[in-house]
Amino acid sequence: MSYKPLDSVSISDIVALGIPPETATQLHEKLTEIIKTYGSNTPETWTQISTRILDPDLPFSFHQMMYYGCYVDFGPDPPAWLPDLEDAKSTNIGSLLERQGNKLLGPSYKDPVSSYQAFHEYSVSNLEVFWKTILDEMSVSFSVPPNCILVDDPSQESQLLHPGGQWLPGAYVNPAGNCLNLNSKRKSSDIAVIWRDEGDDESPVNKMTFEKLRSEVWLVAYALEKLGLEKGSAIAIDMPMDVKSVVIYLAIVLSGYVVVSIADSFAASEISTRLVLSKAKAIFTQDLIIRGDRSIPLYSRVVDAGSPLAIVIPTRGLSFSLKLRDGDISWLDFLEQAKSHKNVEFVAVERSVEAFSNILFSSGTTGEPKAIPWTLATPFKAGADGWCHMDIHKGDVVAWPTNLGWMMGPWLVYASLLNGASIALYNGSPLTTGFAKFVQDAKVTMLGVIPSIVRAWRTKNCTAGFDWSTIRCFGSTGEASNVDEYLWLMGRARYKPIIEYCGGTEIGGGFITGSLLQPQCLSAFSTPSLGSSLFILGTDGIPIVRTIYPHTILYSKSYLLLG
Repeated sequence: MSYKPLDSVSISDIVALGIPPETATQLHEKLTEIIKTYGSNTPETWTQISTRILDPDLPFSFHQMMYYGCYVDFGPDPPAWLPDLEDAKSTNIGSLLERQGNKLLGPSYKDPVSSYQAFHEYSVSNLEVFWKTILDEMSVSFSVPPNCILVDDPSQESQLLHPGGQWLPGAYVNPAGNCLNLNSKRKSSDIAVIWRDEGDDESPVNKMTFEKLRSEVWLVAYALEKLGLEKGSAIAIDMPMDVKSVVIYLAIVLSGYVVVSIADSFAASEISTRLVLSKAKAIFTQDLIIRGDRSIPLYSRVVDAGSPLAIVIPTRGLSFSLKLRDGDISWLDFLEQAKSHKNVEFVAVERSVEAFSNILFSSGTTGEPKAIPWTLATPFKAGADGWCHMDIHKGDVVAWPTNLGWMMGPWLVYASLLNGASIALYNGSPLTTGFAKFVQDAKVTMLGVIPSIVRAWRTKNCTAGFDWSTIRCFGSTGEASNVDEYLWLMGRARYKPIIEYCGGTEIGGGFITGSLLQPQCLSAFSTPSLGSSLFILGTDGIPIVRTIYPHTILYSKSYLLLG
């Protein structure tokens, strides 16, 4: 569809979109005023239009008229969002650069926006300083500090043992313990988890403080010890991502065991494959999954998978009527074993940073699923990406509809809690008005999506009438996104940026993404993640261009994922 340049748009053009004449006249007057000051086709023009004229209640066709009309002659990849310098200074990276920019970059440092490219180059060429700085900013603590950040030994033996180098050698740490430690980022009274069950959409959101989360995790950790499993044993979780599964996840890691992440959508055969590959010694699950008026069996699938010992949680209330398999334990009986330790601190089991903390899996769509282990260092990559690129910090509320069976589930736990933010969990379908209302009521500040969810929201118009203005940015991963759908998404939160995010389960984070210190285009990446370089390789495997930095190219998400 072709669009008129903004200076050619008339009141009648606006009325033709279904906007009342009086409103159309007011909108046209504001548009004319902006064009007189900023011109009709500049990024600054679009910024003024998106913040001063557009709102979620106006027809999306009007949003399209403004966006495409502004950039009708601009060329490919017009920016949909520009950083404001004063706002940029208050981001995590912006604040760091304002405090240490001259020290890190020398006298060439100017400000967080214009110096971002230089800082990215610095992060790649000074890995020791960069990662030590980020870990310090995140208040990460080690019982035994690392000898250095990275040992990159090119020998064949070393590459077999440590592909990509040995990170944090010599360190002993527990990432779950770091999530629960009280420090400048986390006070006992701060909110750690916010949640709501589907069907309770008119009730206030539930909240759990860090103090309460710590107490719940400690109790489960003590109960785990009563099982008599050897430290380092694998313990599976096959549950929806709710407050209990988060508590269980943290308790497994805190007490020195390894989480086996299994998505709650899997059939018995898929569950069995993952249990066998991981050699899991026990599994946490629940009786049913409730979705609207449907009850989906879960425990029975776990039994059919031939699981080891199962600890079974009732979906609603404190008990359930189903009969458990011999040897399995109800949630209440499991906790009863540790009741004498209620509110008693469980000292985190610190292990070598190379020990496993989580076993995840490839999807299995191209064959047998592959077990993908996270070490105890991997969660800090997730936390660092949240800190650096999604700008997650103390007081934020982070929602990302996902499951612990996929990478973004553990990512959400670590990226939120390591940075002192609250995790926001909706125990139900994210495709409903109930979820849209939860985003409003929980006052979510960072909302993660996958494009198919956005497509469903737009098709069903289920976000209409809800106030998403507390959102400061979106995150997007998992699929190739669509420009129009993401223009629509930005408009739901009065044009907040979308940070595209691509990486992999293997590294616990992204290698290409976006930044709140750079202009953001729709369905495109703007930068390699901090600390990362990217190369384009020829057919001979040799780079055909130098390392790509943010100012040289915008990466198409659809090309990168599908090309």
